[in-house]
Amino acid sequence: MAEILKGAPAAKALNAETLQRVQDLRASGVVPKLAILRVGERPDDVAYETAAMKRCASLEIEVQRVLLPTDCGQDELLSAIDALNRDESVHGVLMFRPLPKHLDENAACERLHPSKDVDGITSGSMAKVYSGVGAGFAPCTAQAVLELLRHYEIPLQGKRVAVIGRSLVIGRPAAMLLMGENATVTLCHSKTENLSEITRSADVVVAALGKAETIGADDLRAGQTVVDVGISFSEEKQCLVGDVDFDAASQIVAALSPVPGGVGSLTTAILASHVAQSAEQSE
Repeated sequence: MAEILKGAPAAKALNAETLQRVQDLRASGVVPKLAILRVGERPDDVAYETAAMKRCASLEIEVQRVLLPTDCGQDELLSAIDALNRDESVHGVLMFRPLPKHLDENAACERLHPSKDVDGITSGSMAKVYSGVGAGFAPCTAQAVLELLRHYEIPLQGKRVAVIGRSLVIGRPAAMLLMGENATVTLCHSKTENLSEITRSADVVVAALGKAETIGADDLRAGQTVVDVGISFSEEKQCLVGDVDFDAASQIVAALSPVPGGVGSLTTAILASHVAQSAEQSE
Protein backbone atom coordinates (compact mmCIF):
# COMPACT_ATOMS: atom_id res chain seq x y z
CA MET A 1 0.00 0.00 0.00
CA ALA A 2 1.37 3.41 -0.98
CA GLU A 3 2.34 6.10 1.50
CA ILE A 4 -0.33 8.81 1.20
CA LEU A 5 1.18 12.24 0.64
CA LYS A 6 -1.40 14.45 2.33
CA GLY A 7 -1.15 18.17 1.77
CA ALA A 8 -2.23 19.29 5.24
CA PRO A 9 1.03 18.43 7.07
CA ALA A 10 3.06 20.17 4.38
CA ALA A 11 0.78 23.22 4.56
CA LYS A 12 1.08 23.30 8.36
CA ALA A 13 4.88 23.35 8.18
CA LEU A 14 4.90 26.05 5.51
CA ASN A 15 2.36 28.15 7.44
CA ALA A 16 4.53 28.05 10.57
CA GLU A 17 7.47 29.34 8.54
CA THR A 18 5.34 32.05 6.90
CA LEU A 19 3.90 33.21 10.22
CA GLN A 20 7.38 33.74 11.62
CA ARG A 21 8.37 35.72 8.53
CA VAL A 22 5.22 37.86 8.79
CA GLN A 23 5.80 38.53 12.48
CA ASP A 24 9.39 39.57 11.72
CA LEU A 25 8.10 41.93 9.03
CA ARG A 26 5.51 43.44 11.36
CA ALA A 27 8.20 43.97 13.99
CA SER A 28 10.14 45.99 11.42
CA GLY A 29 7.09 48.08 10.55
CA VAL A 30 5.99 46.26 7.39
CA VAL A 31 2.45 44.82 7.35
CA PRO A 32 2.08 42.25 4.54
CA LYS A 33 -1.11 42.74 2.55
CA LEU A 34 -2.85 40.70 -0.16
CA ALA A 35 -5.34 42.35 -2.49
CA ILE A 36 -8.00 40.09 -3.99
CA LEU A 37 -9.42 41.32 -7.29
CA ARG A 38 -12.61 39.52 -8.28
CA VAL A 39 -14.95 40.23 -11.18
CA GLY A 40 -18.41 38.77 -10.71
CA GLU A 41 -19.63 36.07 -8.34
CA ARG A 42 -18.39 32.74 -9.69
CA PRO A 43 -18.96 30.22 -6.88
CA ASP A 44 -15.50 28.65 -7.20
CA ASP A 45 -13.87 32.09 -7.04
CA VAL A 46 -15.88 33.01 -3.95
CA ALA A 47 -14.98 29.70 -2.29
CA TYR A 48 -11.26 30.14 -2.93
CA GLU A 49 -11.46 33.76 -1.81
CA THR A 50 -12.97 32.64 1.49
CA ALA A 51 -10.23 30.05 1.97
CA ALA A 52 -7.49 32.56 1.10
CA MET A 53 -8.88 35.15 3.51
CA LYS A 54 -9.08 32.59 6.29
CA ARG A 55 -5.49 31.50 5.64
CA CYS A 56 -4.21 35.07 5.58
CA ALA A 57 -6.03 35.95 8.79
CA SER A 58 -4.39 33.01 10.58
CA LEU A 59 -0.98 34.22 9.37
CA GLU A 60 -1.50 37.90 10.25
CA ILE A 61 -1.57 38.99 6.61
CA GLU A 62 -4.03 41.76 5.83
CA VAL A 63 -6.48 41.33 2.95
CA GLN A 64 -8.09 43.99 0.79
CA ARG A 65 -10.90 42.98 -1.54
CA VAL A 66 -11.63 44.78 -4.81
CA LEU A 67 -14.94 43.52 -6.17
CA LEU A 68 -16.16 44.49 -9.63
CA PRO A 69 -19.50 43.63 -11.25
CA THR A 70 -19.63 40.97 -13.95
CA ASP A 71 -20.50 43.60 -16.55
CA CYS A 72 -17.66 45.95 -15.67
CA GLY A 73 -15.74 47.47 -18.58
CA GLN A 74 -12.13 46.91 -19.58
CA ASP A 75 -11.13 50.42 -18.54
CA GLU A 76 -12.66 49.95 -15.09
CA LEU A 77 -10.75 46.70 -14.62
CA LEU A 78 -7.43 48.15 -15.78
CA SER A 79 -7.92 51.18 -13.54
CA ALA A 80 -8.41 48.88 -10.56
CA ILE A 81 -5.20 47.02 -11.43
CA ASP A 82 -3.32 50.31 -11.86
CA ALA A 83 -4.46 51.46 -8.43
CA LEU A 84 -3.21 48.25 -6.83
CA ASN A 85 0.11 48.56 -8.65
CA ARG A 86 0.54 52.08 -7.21
CA ASP A 87 -0.54 51.17 -3.68
CA GLU A 88 2.68 50.58 -1.75
CA SER A 89 0.76 48.96 1.12
CA VAL A 90 -0.28 46.10 -1.20
CA HIS A 91 2.41 43.44 -1.61
CA GLY A 92 0.50 40.83 -3.60
CA VAL A 93 -2.51 40.74 -5.92
CA LEU A 94 -4.67 37.68 -6.59
CA MET A 95 -6.85 38.23 -9.65
CA PHE A 96 -9.39 35.52 -10.30
CA ARG A 97 -9.64 33.99 -13.74
CA PRO A 98 -11.24 33.26 -16.10
CA LEU A 99 -12.59 36.75 -16.50
CA PRO A 100 -15.97 37.34 -18.19
CA LYS A 101 -15.63 36.81 -21.94
CA HIS A 102 -16.16 40.47 -22.85
CA LEU A 103 -12.93 41.40 -21.04
CA ASP A 104 -9.40 41.08 -22.47
CA GLU A 105 -7.88 38.72 -19.92
CA ASN A 106 -4.38 38.80 -21.38
CA ALA A 107 -4.27 42.59 -21.25
CA ALA A 108 -5.48 42.52 -17.64
CA CYS A 109 -2.82 40.01 -16.63
CA GLU A 110 -0.07 41.98 -18.32
CA ARG A 111 -1.20 45.20 -16.61
CA LEU A 112 -0.35 43.71 -13.19
CA HIS A 113 3.21 44.38 -12.06
CA PRO A 114 5.14 41.08 -11.78
CA SER A 115 6.46 42.01 -8.32
CA LYS A 116 2.87 41.84 -7.03
CA ASP A 117 1.86 38.83 -9.11
CA VAL A 118 1.77 36.25 -6.32
CA ASP A 119 -0.04 33.62 -8.43
CA GLY A 120 2.14 33.64 -11.52
CA ILE A 121 -0.30 35.01 -14.12
CA THR A 122 1.95 37.53 -15.90
CA SER A 123 4.57 36.93 -18.57
CA GLY A 124 7.05 38.57 -16.19
CA SER A 125 6.41 35.86 -13.62
CA MET A 126 6.79 33.18 -16.27
CA ALA A 127 10.10 34.72 -17.29
CA LYS A 128 11.23 34.49 -13.66
CA VAL A 129 10.22 30.82 -13.49
CA TYR A 130 11.99 29.98 -16.73
CA SER A 131 15.11 32.12 -16.34
CA GLY A 132 15.43 32.70 -12.61
CA VAL A 133 15.83 36.42 -13.33
CA GLY A 134 13.40 39.24 -12.65
CA ALA A 135 10.33 39.72 -10.47
CA GLY A 136 7.31 37.51 -9.99
CA PHE A 137 6.32 34.14 -8.62
CA ALA A 138 5.45 30.67 -9.86
CA PRO A 139 1.75 29.75 -10.06
CA CYS A 140 0.68 28.54 -6.62
CA THR A 141 -0.45 25.08 -7.77
CA ALA A 142 2.81 24.42 -9.62
CA GLN A 143 4.78 25.53 -6.56
CA ALA A 144 2.61 23.27 -4.40
CA VAL A 145 3.83 20.22 -6.34
CA LEU A 146 7.41 21.02 -5.40
CA GLU A 147 6.58 21.88 -1.79
CA LEU A 148 4.72 18.59 -1.32
CA LEU A 149 7.71 16.61 -2.61
CA ARG A 150 10.09 18.61 -0.43
CA HIS A 151 8.02 18.08 2.70
CA TYR A 152 8.00 14.32 2.27
CA GLU A 153 11.71 14.38 1.36
CA ILE A 154 11.22 12.73 -2.01
CA PRO A 155 14.60 12.74 -3.79
CA LEU A 156 14.63 14.78 -6.99
CA GLN A 157 18.27 15.36 -7.89
CA GLY A 158 19.17 13.17 -10.83
CA LYS A 159 15.76 11.48 -10.80
CA ARG A 160 13.55 10.99 -13.83
CA VAL A 161 10.29 12.91 -13.60
CA ALA A 162 7.37 12.68 -16.01
CA VAL A 163 5.06 15.71 -15.95
CA ILE A 164 1.80 15.00 -17.77
CA GLY A 165 0.16 18.25 -18.89
CA ARG A 166 1.69 21.30 -20.54
CA SER A 167 -0.51 24.14 -19.33
CA LEU A 168 1.10 27.45 -18.37
CA VAL A 169 -0.66 27.22 -15.01
CA ILE A 170 0.69 23.86 -13.84
CA GLY A 171 2.54 21.58 -16.23
CA ARG A 172 5.17 23.84 -17.77
CA PRO A 173 6.07 25.83 -14.63
CA ALA A 174 6.09 22.64 -12.52
CA ALA A 175 8.52 21.11 -15.02
CA MET A 176 10.81 24.13 -14.72
CA LEU A 177 10.68 24.09 -10.92
CA LEU A 178 11.55 20.40 -10.89
CA MET A 179 14.43 20.99 -13.29
CA GLY A 180 15.62 23.62 -10.82
CA GLU A 181 15.95 20.76 -8.33
CA ASN A 182 18.21 18.97 -10.83
CA ALA A 183 15.58 16.42 -11.85
CA THR A 184 15.56 15.13 -15.44
CA VAL A 185 12.09 16.08 -16.64
CA THR A 186 10.03 14.77 -19.55
CA LEU A 187 7.07 17.06 -20.28
CA CYS A 188 4.21 15.01 -21.71
CA HIS A 189 0.71 15.84 -22.95
CA SER A 190 -2.38 14.28 -24.51
CA LYS A 191 -0.64 13.78 -27.86
CA THR A 192 2.50 12.14 -26.46
CA GLU A 193 3.16 8.76 -28.05
CA ASN A 194 4.00 5.77 -25.84
CA LEU A 195 2.94 7.74 -22.77
CA SER A 196 2.69 4.62 -20.61
CA GLU A 197 6.29 3.73 -21.38
CA ILE A 198 7.42 7.18 -20.29
CA THR A 199 5.42 7.19 -17.07
CA ARG A 200 6.51 3.67 -16.11
CA SER A 201 10.16 4.59 -16.58
CA ALA A 202 9.92 7.68 -14.35
CA ASP A 203 10.85 7.83 -10.68
CA VAL A 204 8.26 10.57 -10.08
CA VAL A 205 5.04 11.14 -12.03
CA VAL A 206 3.18 14.45 -11.85
CA ALA A 207 -0.30 14.11 -13.33
CA ALA A 208 -1.77 17.45 -14.43
CA LEU A 209 -3.70 16.54 -17.54
CA GLY A 210 -7.15 17.48 -16.26
CA LYS A 211 -8.85 14.23 -17.29
CA ALA A 212 -10.41 12.07 -14.61
CA GLU A 213 -8.56 8.87 -13.73
CA THR A 214 -6.58 8.82 -16.97
CA ILE A 215 -3.50 7.30 -15.33
CA GLY A 216 -4.11 3.71 -14.28
CA ALA A 217 -2.30 0.55 -13.25
CA ASP A 218 -0.82 -0.05 -16.71
CA ASP A 219 0.90 3.35 -16.59
CA LEU A 220 2.69 2.82 -13.29
CA ARG A 221 5.19 0.55 -11.56
CA ALA A 222 6.38 -0.27 -8.07
CA GLY A 223 8.62 2.22 -6.29
CA GLN A 224 7.32 5.39 -7.90
CA THR A 225 6.08 8.61 -6.32
CA VAL A 226 2.93 9.99 -7.94
CA VAL A 227 1.64 13.54 -7.44
CA ASP A 228 -1.93 13.97 -8.68
CA VAL A 229 -2.80 17.57 -9.51
CA GLY A 230 -6.03 16.98 -11.44
CA ILE A 231 -9.47 17.31 -9.92
CA SER A 232 -12.76 16.38 -11.57
CA PHE A 233 -16.21 15.27 -10.50
CA SER A 234 -16.92 11.64 -11.31
CA GLU A 235 -20.54 11.08 -12.26
CA GLU A 236 -20.01 7.35 -11.84
CA LYS A 237 -18.55 7.58 -8.34
CA GLN A 238 -20.38 10.77 -7.37
CA CYS A 239 -17.26 12.28 -5.85
CA LEU A 240 -14.15 14.27 -6.69
CA VAL A 241 -11.33 12.31 -8.31
CA GLY A 242 -7.91 13.09 -9.72
CA ASP A 243 -6.13 12.30 -12.96
CA VAL A 244 -4.90 9.06 -11.38
CA ASP A 245 -6.98 5.99 -10.57
CA PHE A 246 -6.25 6.20 -6.85
CA ASP A 247 -7.49 2.74 -5.90
CA ALA A 248 -5.38 1.03 -8.54
CA ALA A 249 -2.30 3.22 -8.09
CA SER A 250 -2.23 2.92 -4.31
CA GLN A 251 -1.71 -0.84 -4.67
CA ILE A 252 1.33 -0.35 -6.90
CA VAL A 253 3.38 2.78 -6.26
CA ALA A 254 5.44 3.73 -3.21
CA ALA A 255 3.84 7.11 -2.56
CA LEU A 256 0.75 8.89 -3.89
CA SER A 257 -1.02 12.20 -3.22
CA PRO A 258 -4.80 12.00 -2.75
CA VAL A 259 -7.54 14.03 -4.43
CA PRO A 260 -8.90 15.92 -2.63
CA GLY A 261 -6.51 16.48 0.26
CA GLY A 262 -3.21 16.58 -1.62
CA VAL A 263 -1.72 19.38 -3.71
CA GLY A 264 -4.87 21.50 -3.44
CA SER A 265 -4.48 21.71 0.34
CA LEU A 266 -1.25 23.64 -0.16
CA THR A 267 -2.31 26.38 -2.57
CA THR A 268 -3.43 29.03 -0.06
CA ALA A 269 -0.33 28.32 2.05
CA ILE A 270 1.82 28.95 -1.03
CA LEU A 271 -0.14 32.13 -1.79
CA ALA A 272 0.48 33.46 1.71
CA SER A 273 4.18 32.61 1.55
CA HIS A 274 4.45 34.52 -1.73
CA VAL A 275 2.84 37.58 -0.13
CA ALA A 276 5.36 37.40 2.72
CA GLN A 277 8.22 37.09 0.24
CA SER A 278 6.97 40.06 -1.76
CA ALA A 279 6.73 42.12 1.44
CA GLU A 280 10.30 41.15 2.32
CA GLN A 281 11.49 42.28 -1.09
CA SER A 282 9.75 45.64 -0.66
CA GLU A 283 11.71 46.55 2.48
